Amino acid sequence: MEHEISNEPALPTQETPRRSFSGIWGAVLVGLGIGLILLAIVGRFWQPAVETNSNDGLDTAPVRGSLAPDFELADISGEQVALSDLRGRVVLINFWATWCGPCRVEMPALQSRYERYRPDLAVLAVDFDEPEDLVRDFAQEFGLTFNVLLDPGAAIQTLYQVRGYPTSVFVDEQGVIRIIHIGIMADSQLDGYLAEMGLAQ
Repeated sequence: MEHEISNEPALPTQETPRRSFSGIWGAVLVGLGIGLILLAIVGRFWQPAVETNSNDGLDTAPVRGSLAPDFELADISGEQVALSDLRGRVVLINFWATWCGPCRVEMPALQSRYERYRPDLAVLAVDFDEPEDLVRDFAQEFGLTFNVLLDPGAAIQTLYQVRGYPTSVFVDEQGVIRIIHIGIMADSQLDGYLAEMGLAQ
């Protein structure tokens, strides 16, 4: 008995759309199930990058109104300096590099304000991942007496999301960031910022 072979496409039966529709929903449900399982696994091990301080509930982040992320670096004399050890004083964190022209222009003003307001003002000059002898020569050239810190691998620059040099971060006595200035500061700007921080002119 011969079977007729036809090249005409088969017409879908009524069952075909129903099977396709249920198949799609099945795939969606399976996908959602897998997603929820992965979310639960990741949530178990993932910790948020932003830490909180239980004393005052403020977030720790490199932004105004947040606790300044703590760090500890060696200065050019080999002494370890931690930001958290300076609570109770206004701290000016200055991110800089020896090859930065505006940084060179700004340094004498930082030194003079440090001399004027210490011990109420601490200055932490965080250099951008340069050799220690180069940084030490720079500090001697400008007669810097505040803490000049070495930042191997630029880890603290990354932590503070520094986008240009110089960058100055003003931290109050409670460790909270109040002012962030990117670029060189005029003397009047520096004095205004220090006044905002409660240091008399």
